[in-house]
Amino acid sequence: MGGPGDPPEGTPEGGPVGGEDEYRSVVFDESFVRAARLQEYSAQERMTDHAPAVRRRPPLRRGLSRQALILFLLIALAFGTAIYMGVRHPYQTSAVRQPVEPLRMTVIPLAPQGKVPGHTDAEYLYGHSPAAQYRVGAEGIPLPASRRTAHFSDSQVVSALSTAKDYIVRSALDPDVLVGDQFRAVRVLLDTDQLDQFDQSFAHPAADGRHAPTGWLVRFDPAETRLADHRIRVQGSLQAAETDSSTLEVTADHTFVYALRSAAADARAEVSLFTVRRELHFRFDRDDLRMHTAQLVVSYVQAGPLSCAEDSTNRLHPLLAGETAKAGGPAGTDPYATGSATALCGSLATGAQPKV
Repeated sequence: MGGPGDPPEGTPEGGPVGGEDEYRSVVFDESFVRAARLQEYSAQERMTDHAPAVRRRPPLRRGLSRQALILFLLIALAFGTAIYMGVRHPYQTSAVRQPVEPLRMTVIPLAPQGKVPGHTDAEYLYGHSPAAQYRVGAEGIPLPASRRTAHFSDSQVVSALSTAKDYIVRSALDPDVLVGDQFRAVRVLLDTDQLDQFDQSFAHPAADGRHAPTGWLVRFDPAETRLADHRIRVQGSLQAAETDSSTLEVTADHTFVYALRSAAADARAEVSLFTVRRELHFRFDRDDLRMHTAQLVVSYVQAGPLSCAEDSTNRLHPLLAGETAKAGGPAGTDPYATGSATALCGSLATGAQPKV
């Protein structure tokens, strides 16, 4: 008798021993069946639709695996980002940072040739002085139209100009700096390599061309002087230029006119005008542009009316309405003019004073 897997009549003569079918070694797994181009209809489908026994199946789509596709997308994204950064920042170059120069400063007091003019109304004095058409405060320090340079973009030039303007505003227009002991707001805008010189200037002022606080900022002695009008008049210009592939330089030339009166006087006391002409040279490397700091390398200041006998190193001591200078300088100097004074003490030109 045959086994349960053998034909009823037994194994055919000449067949394989033990009933082994020669096709049993061929295994039709699920993937093989799905990949078949022909598929047999079921009996129900053939009865219903009278369709042929087989039908042609659409070929399977052969594509990248999900992992390979994700990897391809990541590579494409990284490549695109690298190209974008190269286009977005075409001016970036790696260079060793140059040493920061110490600030070189000159403060020249201008002595009046007679009594300092005064009036009870600050607006009247402004209207009868060369500052009649000056703007008020930071409006007098407009940013020029900026253009990219060979190695710096538009945004980098604007950043340099904006930082220079911030320094000028804080160091010459802030009442807490002008008639107080505050100077931190100015300090934080300086390159870190200049902070030691800045701190030394205020800790130990010296008339050595390196350590005069009045070379860094404008300030008066609050025990002697106070602002009669916080609407300080300003006029001047800012200019930016590239000095080399890693450095931008901004030149600032501004005239500031302050209305002052004695700290001991009441509000009815006469007011006088005090003029400060400042020429500042700022330098910026790429670290400064990124950190919103500046290297102040030149500070040239003319200020009056002052007495040449007074020390203007630490604070400015203006001559107020009705006062006269104890000593004068060798020549008349007009801070409203474009020329630069050459003497360490000059005489304030008569035309620089208000006509009252």
